[in-house]
Amino acid sequence: MKQPQTTTTTSMNRRHLLRNAVAVGAAATLAPFADSLPAAADAPTKLKGNIKHSIVFWCFNLFGEKWDAETMCAHAKKLGCQSVELADPKDWATLQKHGLICAIAPNGMPGAPFVKGLNNPKYHEEVISRTQKMIDACAEARFPSVIAFTGFKYRDAEDPQSGEISPAEGAANCVKALKQLASYGEKKGVTICLEHLNTRDDSHPMKGHPGYQGDDIDYVADIVKKVGSERVKILFDIYHVQIMNGDVIRRIGQYKDLIGHIHTAGNPGRHELDQSQEINYAPIMQKLVEVKYTGYVGHEFIPTRAPLAGLQEAIRWCDV
Repeated sequence: MKQPQTTTTTSMNRRHLLRNAVAVGAAATLAPFADSLPAAADAPTKLKGNIKHSIVFWCFNLFGEKWDAETMCAHAKKLGCQSVELADPKDWATLQKHGLICAIAPNGMPGAPFVKGLNNPKYHEEVISRTQKMIDACAEARFPSVIAFTGFKYRDAEDPQSGEISPAEGAANCVKALKQLASYGEKKGVTICLEHLNTRDDSHPMKGHPGYQGDDIDYVADIVKKVGSERVKILFDIYHVQIMNGDVIRRIGQYKDLIGHIHTAGNPGRHELDQSQEINYAPIMQKLVEVKYTGYVGHEFIPTRAPLAGLQEAIRWCDV
C-alpha cells in the first residue's frame, strides 16, 4: 500500500518544482539577451545601418595603443564607422583618403577647450573667432558640425577664487555668442553643437569637469531653445547625462528636435560599453531610431584593454 506523502516530502517536491520553474523562466528571459550579445572581436562587422557610428579621436590617440590618424582610419573602416571625429584639421586629408568624415570638429581652442567658453564675455572674441575658422574649414571639407562649450563658471575660467558667473548670466552670455555663431553657421551650412558635461567625477580631467557651467542638460537645452536656430543644437553625451540627470531615454524624447550629436561611454569610469557598467545602450539607441535621429553616434570612451575589441563591442551594443 502506498504510503501517504509526508510534509517534508511535499516541501521538497515544491522546492524542486520551484527550482525547475525558475530555471525555465530564466532560460526564456536570457535567450533573446544572449542573441544580442556582441560577437567576438575577430568576427566580421556587419551593421544594420540605423546608427551612423563615429570614433572620437582623442580617446584612442592619447590612451591605450595611441593610434595615429592612419591607424585609426583603417580601424574605423574595418568596423563600419563613417567618421573619425574631433580630429585636428591636419588629419582631415587622411580621413578623406579613407572615405571618412569628421562628424564633429573641435572648436579650435588650445589646451582644454571646454574651460574658456561662451558663458564668459572675457573669452568671446577668441572663442567666436576660432569657432568661425573651424566652421569655414568644415564648410570647405563638407563636414557637418563644430563643438561648443559653455565654459567654466569662474570669471577667470582657470581660477576658482576669481568669483562666479551666475547661471542666468552665463546662459545669457551663451545665447548672445551662439546667436552670432548661428548666423555664421547658417550661411556656411555648418551646425554648432553645445555640449553638456558632468561635474561630479573629479577622478580624472577627462572623466568629469568640476566647475563647468553647463552641467545640467535642461540648462543647456534652454540655451539652445533661446538661440532658436536650426544651426545650434545639443551635443547629447549619454555618459555625462547619465551622471548628472539620468532618465536618458525620456530626455532623448523630450529633446529630440534639439539634439545634433551623440556621444557614448560606459559609466562609471568612462570606459568600454560592456557589462561592467550601468548604462543599457541598446534601448537608448532604439529610442534614437524611434525619434528619427539622423546624426552621428561618437564612441568616446577611454580604453582599458585592446581598443579595437572594445570599439567593436561598443558598436555591436549600439547596432540596433
